[in-house]
Amino acid sequence: MLAFEIRDLHKTFGVQVHANDGLDFAIEAGEVFGILGPNGAGKSTLVQQMVGLSVPTKGEIRLFGQAVRPHDRRVRATVGYLAQRPLALYDLRAREAVVDTGRLRGLRRREAEEQAAQLLSETGLGDRRDRLVGNLSGGEHRLVGLATALIGDPPVLILDEPTNELDPVARRRVWDMLMRRREQGTTIVLVTHNVLEAEGVVGRVAIMAGGRIAAIGTPSELKQRLHAKVRLEIALRDEVPSIREWLRRGRQVGERSWSLELARGELGEALARLGDPGTSSEIADLRVTSPSLEDVYLSYHDGEVRGIAG
Repeated sequence: MLAFEIRDLHKTFGVQVHANDGLDFAIEAGEVFGILGPNGAGKSTLVQQMVGLSVPTKGEIRLFGQAVRPHDRRVRATVGYLAQRPLALYDLRAREAVVDTGRLRGLRRREAEEQAAQLLSETGLGDRRDRLVGNLSGGEHRLVGLATALIGDPPVLILDEPTNELDPVARRRVWDMLMRRREQGTTIVLVTHNVLEAEGVVGRVAIMAGGRIAAIGTPSELKQRLHAKVRLEIALRDEVPSIREWLRRGRQVGERSWSLELARGELGEALARLGDPGTSSEIADLRVTSPSLEDVYLSYHDGEVRGIAG
């Protein structure tokens, strides 16, 4: 069964801004589907149409076989949505925000209050349940938003940057909550630019760029496109002038650390260069890894890989 079908979707603002340009893909019920891309790629515009908050310029979105309409009550009852930007929660207390959302999904008041108490406890906000959302920190506000998405156990979750502004402890708590729901068969659509975080949880992923889908498939399928390459990560204690120009082939990721993508046939030459006595003594750390989903993501935006169908 398909949770979502997106067919020939276009969203245009004005005359020249094509936020979504001919999107065409489907999401299976029960899968964790990632939508990755940089800011401005069209991710948030896409999900706003998926939940009926924005109307496509052209094309169609179907949820469990039925077309999504503007401000569709069926979508409200079926989909838990965490927006990238805060919604109108500032003037409510945390408990009220979650309870009221549950009521909108059809829960009886007592049931909504019980679920809200449980969710706020799970997110670590039990002792802040009576504080105004507007007085909470950015991360705490994010957790209230997550609780509103989860209340009523909707069969579909669309989460736009769910771990933004969260510390590592809160981030781990959020993923534990989401993975429990995945095991129960909930469809989860994860919208993010945090590729490393997404790689460990998504079943399939769509990479967006310029309003279009550049690639779609499982992380393994996408990484297979880079199977002939390796990544070399190097950290130096001090600058080594003899390899300065060579390091510029890659990306500087720290004050004295670089990441280089190499063809496997180039690895021996690179290690020999780094093994020179004048260089090796300045190496603080050196790692060779196979391509990650982040490498695939960057390769699309650098124009190195083209056209994976899914």
